[in-house]
Amino acid sequence: MRNLGFTAAVIALNCAIYFLEYFVYNPYEFSIFFGLNELFFAGAYWQILTSMFIHGSFMHILMNMIVLYQFGMILERYLGWIKFGILYIFGGVITGFLSLGYLAFESVNLVGASGAISVLLGFLACIDKFNRKGLIIVILLVSFAPLLMGVSVAWYAHLIGFGVGYLAGFLKVFR
Repeated sequence: MRNLGFTAAVIALNCAIYFLEYFVYNPYEFSIFFGLNELFFAGAYWQILTSMFIHGSFMHILMNMIVLYQFGMILERYLGWIKFGILYIFGGVITGFLSLGYLAFESVNLVGASGAISVLLGFLACIDKFNRKGLIIVILLVSFAPLLMGVSVAWYAHLIGFGVGYLAGFLKVFR
C-alpha cells in the first residue's frame, strides 16, 4: 500500500491556516493579504499559492476538506504521494494563474482549495471513463447551484481547474 500522507497533510495545513485566519488574526485582512486578488499585480506574488489555503467560512473549509479527503485519497493511492502532490499543488497554481483573467472583469478575492480540488476531479474524470459523466455533473452542480441560491462561488476556478486536471490526464502527465 502506498503512503497516503500528502492528502492528510494538506487537510491538516488547511485547518491550521483556518485556525490562524479566524482565531489569531483579522479574517478580512488575512484573506486580502493571502487570497488571490488585484494585489497580485502589485507584487503580492505569493497569493498564487497561498490562496489555495485560505477559506471564507467554516462551511467553505468543511466542504472542501470533505471532498479533498474523498477524492484525494483515491488519487493519492493511484498516483503515489509525490505525483499526487505535484498534481495538486501545480494544478492549483496553474488554475490560479488562469483565474487571474477573471480579475480583469470583476474585482474578487479568490480563496479556497476548490480550484486545486477541481484539478483532481478533472484528472479522475479523464482516467475513469465509468465515472466521467457523474464527475462532470458534480463540477457543474458545485459551480452553478450555489449561484442560483445567491451564494458567491468561484465557478470559473472550478471549471478551469477541472479542465487543467482533465488535460493533465489526457496528456498522460503521470502515466
